[in-house]
Amino acid sequence: MKKTVKILSNKFLLTSILFVVWMVYFDQNDWLLQRQRRKELQSTRDDIGYLTKEINKMENEQSELAKDPRKLEQYARENFRMKKDNEDLYLISH
Repeated sequence: MKKTVKILSNKFLLTSILFVVWMVYFDQNDWLLQRQRRKELQSTRDDIGYLTKEINKMENEQSELAKDPRKLEQYARENFRMKKDNEDLYLISH
């Protein structure tokens, strides 16, 4: 019992425990905030990866449209509902 009281009354141990508790819970950059920031960072990195793939896909599509006039016509007809003067356009919604 005396040994336990002596250990718990050690000023260095008490200071260390107080410091750890302060850093984990009360500091401006506490452990919970750091964990949240790591999750946000990972989410942002995932978004960057997805957007990089999308950019590459769009650049490939743009280069195909610039090279092939048939692809450009097909893209314009599908996305902008363009048509030639002698054609009729029927839109079917589902």
